[in-house]
Amino acid sequence: MHEFPRRLDKLRILISNDDGVRAPGIKVLERIARQITDDVWTCAPLNEQSGAGHSLTLRYPLWLRRIATRRYAVEGTPTDSVLVGIHHAVKDRKPDLVLSGVNRGSNMGEFITYSGTCSAAMEATILGVPAIAFSQQTDFDRTNTHWATAEKYAPDLIRKLCSAGWPQRTFINVNFPDCPPDEVTGVEVTSQGSRPMGDSLVESRHPRGGRYFWVGALPTHSSGKKGTDLAAVEARRISVTPIDLDFTNRRALKPLAAALGKS
Repeated sequence: MHEFPRRLDKLRILISNDDGVRAPGIKVLERIARQITDDVWTCAPLNEQSGAGHSLTLRYPLWLRRIATRRYAVEGTPTDSVLVGIHHAVKDRKPDLVLSGVNRGSNMGEFITYSGTCSAAMEATILGVPAIAFSQQTDFDRTNTHWATAEKYAPDLIRKLCSAGWPQRTFINVNFPDCPPDEVTGVEVTSQGSRPMGDSLVESRHPRGGRYFWVGALPTHSSGKKGTDLAAVEARRISVTPIDLDFTNRRALKPLAAALGKS
């Protein structure tokens, strides 16, 4: 189990994201973290890396830029940023906790696998540092993102999660509903949901011939089954999902072994 000291004001927190080091959500998360401790550091991608997943830069050097006191930018992915942040930006003392986000848009269901926000938390977990990913659901056709919802509820969530602890090789995925703070109906511990992804390719033709494609937005019509992240956020509850790094389907082990043993 990840365990934390009783005095959370002594924590060292490293912040990252996938929307970029200058994104509004990371500024929200920095304010949230400073309600917990003064020892807050940021190491995030220089540019937006939404949908980067758990990609790692292997063929090019990673440039680390110090842009302010305790704030660094990496010309790379969210995974790169956490890796460089832990091993270089705060190399004098390993962080006690990594916070990723706050992402503009939810990261639930299958989209967890594409999410740079979740992958930053995943990389920290692989490196032995407990991590929480935060995402604020929003309608991308609107300009109003309810950052105040995340800002109001995240500090208490962090304190309670650190008090409870959670297993090694697991990160916590938090999604806030698309509503003002006073319309949130509660907090629910959920499982990862599933929704039909639909046809997300929109074709367009180039004036000089050929074709190019835009990857479209996620479907919003499916609320998911009861007990899942999708259903909780649809009901304006904050979803808290423990995500394990072991992808093994253990129910399939014996049947597969039996079937392959016959060959």
